[in-house]
Amino acid sequence: MMARHAKVGRLEWIGLRAERYAPIEVVKSAQVLEAGLVGDHGRAGKRAVTLIQAEHLPVIAALSGNEVVTPEALRRNLVISGLNLLALRKGLLRVGEVVLEIHGPCPPCSRMEKELGPGGYNAMRGHGGWYASVATPGQISVGDMVAPA
Repeated sequence: MMARHAKVGRLEWIGLRAERYAPIEVVKSAQVLEAGLVGDHGRAGKRAVTLIQAEHLPVIAALSGNEVVTPEALRRNLVISGLNLLALRKGLLRVGEVVLEIHGPCPPCSRMEKELGPGGYNAMRGHGGWYASVATPGQISVGDMVAPA
């Protein structure tokens, strides 16, 4: 039962951050190495890639008092729809030809108060996404299928 999912997911969005506070560059595809996405400042290891569920964006918007919250504001690398990422914790996730290992929740940072307004930090608690390492490098593109590996 724990290994079953109702359907496969989809990669909806890819964002790269050249350095820590740099603006997000939205791209249609990216090369993923063991150290993370090429062009992103991410760090190798367990936090090489950050992911968030598309379904959480309206929840964060509602909890923060915003009409809409964009992926750029949340500064994650990948937005995934149609698959519960929490169900994959400590498991493998295939995104196109890439395999990621989901390690743990990606907590919000204090910057969310600036991005989302007062209460933005708490609006993201429990909805901030996940961090992952790269088990199998490769290419990803918006529209790729996402499924347990």
